[in-house]
Amino acid sequence: MPDPGHTPVPHAPYALEEGAPHPLGATYTGRGVNFAVFSAHATKVQVCFYDEAGTTELGCVTLPEYTDEVWHGFVPGLLPGTRYGLRVHGPYEPEKGHRFNHHKLLLDPYAKAHMGELRWGPELFGYTVGHPDGDLSFDERDSAPFMPKCVVVDSRFQWTQTDAVRVPWNRTVLYETHVRGFTMQHPGVPEHMRGTFAGLARDEVLDPIRELGVTSVELLPIQMFLNQPFLTDKGLTNFWGYDTIGFFALDQRYMDGPNIDEFKHMVDRFHAHGLEVILDVVYNHTPEGNELGPTLSFKGIDNASYYRLMPGTGNGDGPGPRYYINDTGTGNTVNLSHPRVLQMVTDSLRYWVSEMHVDGFRFDLATILAREPHGFDEGGGFLDSCRQDPVLSSVKLIAEPWDIGPGGYQVGRFPPGWAEWNDKFRDNVRAFWKGDEGMAPALAQCLTASGDHFNHRGRRPWASINFITAHDGFTLADTVSYNDKHNEANGEDNRDGHSHNRSWNCGVEGVTDDAEVLALRARQQRNLLATLLLSQGTPMLLAGDEFGRTQQGNNNAYCQDNEISWIDWAAAGSEPSRALLDFTRHIIRLRKDYPVLRRNRFMTGAVNQATKLKDATWLTPHGTEMAPAHWHDARTRCFGLLLEGSVPGSSLPQPATDASVLMVFNAWEGALEFKMPRRGRARGKTWTRVVDTALETQEEDTFRPGHLYMVTGRSMLVFHSP
Repeated sequence: MPDPGHTPVPHAPYALEEGAPHPLGATYTGRGVNFAVFSAHATKVQVCFYDEAGTTELGCVTLPEYTDEVWHGFVPGLLPGTRYGLRVHGPYEPEKGHRFNHHKLLLDPYAKAHMGELRWGPELFGYTVGHPDGDLSFDERDSAPFMPKCVVVDSRFQWTQTDAVRVPWNRTVLYETHVRGFTMQHPGVPEHMRGTFAGLARDEVLDPIRELGVTSVELLPIQMFLNQPFLTDKGLTNFWGYDTIGFFALDQRYMDGPNIDEFKHMVDRFHAHGLEVILDVVYNHTPEGNELGPTLSFKGIDNASYYRLMPGTGNGDGPGPRYYINDTGTGNTVNLSHPRVLQMVTDSLRYWVSEMHVDGFRFDLATILAREPHGFDEGGGFLDSCRQDPVLSSVKLIAEPWDIGPGGYQVGRFPPGWAEWNDKFRDNVRAFWKGDEGMAPALAQCLTASGDHFNHRGRRPWASINFITAHDGFTLADTVSYNDKHNEANGEDNRDGHSHNRSWNCGVEGVTDDAEVLALRARQQRNLLATLLLSQGTPMLLAGDEFGRTQQGNNNAYCQDNEISWIDWAAAGSEPSRALLDFTRHIIRLRKDYPVLRRNRFMTGAVNQATKLKDATWLTPHGTEMAPAHWHDARTRCFGLLLEGSVPGSSLPQPATDASVLMVFNAWEGALEFKMPRRGRARGKTWTRVVDTALETQEEDTFRPGHLYMVTGRSMLVFHSP
């Protein structure tokens, strides 16, 4: 049943039935494949089929039915593995927001797999590139030879781990990494598996992750994304993957073979090791760009529905829908105010949980997802949808709570049930250990889960995702080795990336063999790791920081698919790296051993009526409680925090069995004495030192209350008392 408006290669005719308007996408039923495509403004939708190589068109069918703005039809006899693409007819009226061009082959937004690579060329654009009328012109060249093809999948898989891991939030330790970067130089991964899900699933990879003590691995984007020409022209690539075009499909570059079961097997192995899988997802924009961008999928299916367009008509009352709202900095913004677009995103999320068994999501530029036409709304459609959804509300939801639009910075304003990246933790902890003045009050907030931002509406301390480093920015080793970014390899004359890093090179920029500088850098790394992992809230560790991975000062390695971004496992075997790894394991173990370090309630410093003790007490080096004058003194750089384990961790009566923990922070360059305090009513109890970051090897020692402990400059101490 070929369409007269498009002449396919001769083929045997396809049978065609009415089919159903749901589920959307291509669904194999056992008898054939049902196709359903949403478009509110199209006049006709075709499905075109291709040979196994994806190069020869075998024929097209026109979807015969249109129900509730969904075009649908059923093709009997089609099997999983069928290659296809869409051609959507409709008005080409950019001034009205419509950019239909049936000469352009389009990716199905609901495709579960793709094959082939996108090859950039002017044929991919709905308008004629270089035409004096710009995007108002119309291009009639066929884009199919340049496009990847969608693939019908068979979703059946035999899981060995049928129960979700579901680590409680207050026991969660996140570990952010990259499928390719983590495995490309891993000695335990066969060469042909490096950079793939199959490589990441190996026991040689997962056993050390589990032994480190982390609970949940957060993977940078693995949904299908594109490399933009401005990178490929420079011999670079979109390494991080923040340019998603297929929200249901795996990116082929991470697959050792063509079968999506490879990802399922990886998740299955993670779960067998007791590890959660968290996906970093990008639903805020697509690589179709602005009015001058290519036509690859959404723009050609229903541009006016899928994207937020500028208000007005272009006749003096506003720019008009020819142009795109750009709150993402990428040229366009996905329109989650539209019910079908909102459905697509939530359908995608449910697919990854229900079908692929992932355990949660980290949402890139999540403020975008919470925007309505009037701006950020914590009661907006997307956030409400997740909160009431029985599938999505049961997994971890983590927001990156900012974008570049008006009112885009929203740390602490996401609704209950959400956790949020807390960049204030990163900035304030770095600044304190760098030695900046006036940072003691800010550090105190960080140590207690930033209750000034998160302690409302019944939210819990775990809502604050604490981090010192992430994929975007310096690694831990670079934070203590560089004052300035060194992004020359990115080809942008070192203009890209943040310049305000609150880093400190400890006296020498970059690589050095100065023993004193190296010792100070090692101590600063221990200070930062201990602060991160022993603070209230949910810690996130950047993969490689546990043994001092460097990116040679590059703080924006988004385009570096090479040794800059790949973890150097050979270097991880050096003596300093092994020592830092042992320290990291030790600190994570302390977090697990002492419940007072991961309370499920915010600490307020108020007196508990049952015990007559404070849950948290701030101490001067003299062992006395800090007064307002100490907090207001910008020179305060040394203080203690006593967490009283005998104060219940919930509002219900419970046995007081938790140990108390004392932490001491000294950001002064020089050493000073700290008087060991008496613990609550147990006047005779001693304190056991479990951490002194001035020591290369952690050894326990016991001290009585009143002892004057000499705290090394720029160091942190941790004691416990039963």
